[in-house]
Amino acid sequence: MRKKRVLLFSEGFGTGHTGAAYALAEGIKLLNPDVQCRVMELGTFLNPTVAPWVLSAYRKTVSRQPKLVGMMYKTQYNKPLNRLTQVALHRVFYSHAIQVIEQLKPDLIICTHPLPASVISRLKRLGLDIPLYTVITDYDAHASWVNSEVDRYLVSTSRVKSILAGRGIAPERITVTGIPVHPKFWERYNKAQLRKEMGLADIPTVLIMGGGWGLMFGKDVMNSLTARMNEVQLIFCMGSNDKAIAKMRANPLLNHPNVRILGYSSEINKLMDVSDLLITKPGGMTCTEGQAKGIPMLFYSAIPGQEEKNCQYFVEVGLAEELDSEVVNKWTTLLLREYAGLGEPRQRRITPERHEPHHCASTVLGLLGKPAGGPMEPWMARQQTRNDEAVYVTP
Repeated sequence: MRKKRVLLFSEGFGTGHTGAAYALAEGIKLLNPDVQCRVMELGTFLNPTVAPWVLSAYRKTVSRQPKLVGMMYKTQYNKPLNRLTQVALHRVFYSHAIQVIEQLKPDLIICTHPLPASVISRLKRLGLDIPLYTVITDYDAHASWVNSEVDRYLVSTSRVKSILAGRGIAPERITVTGIPVHPKFWERYNKAQLRKEMGLADIPTVLIMGGGWGLMFGKDVMNSLTARMNEVQLIFCMGSNDKAIAKMRANPLLNHPNVRILGYSSEINKLMDVSDLLITKPGGMTCTEGQAKGIPMLFYSAIPGQEEKNCQYFVEVGLAEELDSEVVNKWTTLLLREYAGLGEPRQRRITPERHEPHHCASTVLGLLGKPAGGPMEPWMARQQTRNDEAVYVTP
């Protein structure tokens, strides 16, 4: 019997959209190896010369003119991509999309970015007869995500479901699944053992994620972070930002045995497990990974638009705070004062919506008529019998 095929389309505007696609693909394959998944950044695949230029221009705009990005987000918030824009996108960037689909013959198409979702929606209007799902990768629903041809929306929270329903999407076409995270984030591992394996001290630990944007906070925050380095361990994870890494490693202030400065890491899940506090930008994927790992979060430099909405959601439900030097001092004091009581399992509380990190993958399999099973059956059984839980409560 032919295996079911799922084709996941994304675009490289930031890492979150494609990260969500790969996370969902890995989750589906783990829960049911009989389903084949393939992830593609469709525009980059079809236009390998032009697409990198467009993505570079986008990143520079976000970095240098974030207020302009925020203004565009707000002014277009209630305006779906119109038919003329869809036609232009198809002709300029996606003219061969149908050939890709015909060659790969998927049983289901899932889009984790609005642009391919819009293009596939247009193809469905022209006769393409393949179910289309859209995974919204933030904690808000901009109108650019909305297409009447989408068969089902998979969203982060009931709040996003309400926003879509207000935009005219029938509630039965919207499923609250949470944003998919890689199976590496589905379980938590022993903190003390991981620290020993990674050569880390067994003391309160703060993970600071900078990535391609660098550390976008002021000297006062950095001074607060480094003020108690003899008692608190700092792990800076800077992604592929070689300039920032070199600058930080040359900084005498950070030349301390309790400071680690890392580049790109494929073990963010382990770094979250060994840490007691996460400082990061509020990207949809990172927020969700932190939530899955049960780590308290402090957010800095939200990009106006969707990151602001992400920040707002997590702060409102008590899972994060916005970063400043006073907040850093408060959390440092908390970690030092109460560290003995913060062991495994992490303290938790009931959140407005229980977060099950495997839910998006298992939902897709259910809609495909392919049950979750195989090597993950014992794990699934444990998840179904455990008590409701969420992340550490902010003080």
